[in-house]
Amino acid sequence: MKKFFMILAAAALMAFTANIASAQEAAEAPEQAATEEVVEAPAASDVAAPEEVALTQAIKTKFIQGGPGFMSLIIICLVLGLALSIERILYLSFSKTNTKKLIADVEKALAEGGIEKAKDVCREARGPVASIYYQGLMHYDQGIDVVEKNIVSYGSVQNSELESGLSWISLFIAIAPSLGFLGTVIGMIKAFDDIEAAGDISPNVVAGGMKIALITTVAGLIVAMILQVFYNYILAKIESITIDMEDSSISLVDVLTKYGNKK
Repeated sequence: MKKFFMILAAAALMAFTANIASAQEAAEAPEQAATEEVVEAPAASDVAAPEEVALTQAIKTKFIQGGPGFMSLIIICLVLGLALSIERILYLSFSKTNTKKLIADVEKALAEGGIEKAKDVCREARGPVASIYYQGLMHYDQGIDVVEKNIVSYGSVQNSELESGLSWISLFIAIAPSLGFLGTVIGMIKAFDDIEAAGDISPNVVAGGMKIALITTVAGLIVAMILQVFYNYILAKIESITIDMEDSSISLVDVLTKYGNKK
């Protein structure tokens, strides 16, 4: 699943790069057309209102103005971060288990067929809770204390699997604004170089460098905010599943204790 989303992210990145290249060519086309076409200036009343620029075209234009180098790195952070986030969300969605139904099925299986039938119920169910139940049932013959220890140990393993990939998402959240701020610093350096070369501090001299500085900063912050929302949502889902695992583990120990007393 993770490989699929990484391939999908690479394809999206290549498609976005191709669109940026076409936008750059389109931005140069009007300048060439203006040098080739010579027409009489129309009257002020005949001038048509400028067409509204499409959102995607505006984004592409800002991408080019911000500098393809830094903006490409920021977009890579966004694409890879989103791919990992979607993969985690799907994994956590499939890991969600109806714990009340599962514990009821296990209790019923214990009453009808004993430990082996309860193992079959857990083997057929999906999610970390079912895996924890199966590990506990495997060590039932060693006593309830051993079952509790194995449940706690295997619960830690399952929790680590739920959190897999989160460190990469947090890395992209940190890198995206850092790249934006780095673009800001470089843009400011360019602005001061232009001032030094021109010997003047007019707005026209520093506009180019300031534009790069502002666009890269905004892009980096937007990417970080988007990924932060996904990151917090994933943490909330992990917390919900972890609480279910802890509650269900207590319920399993109670069920096994009752089962042992009946025997």
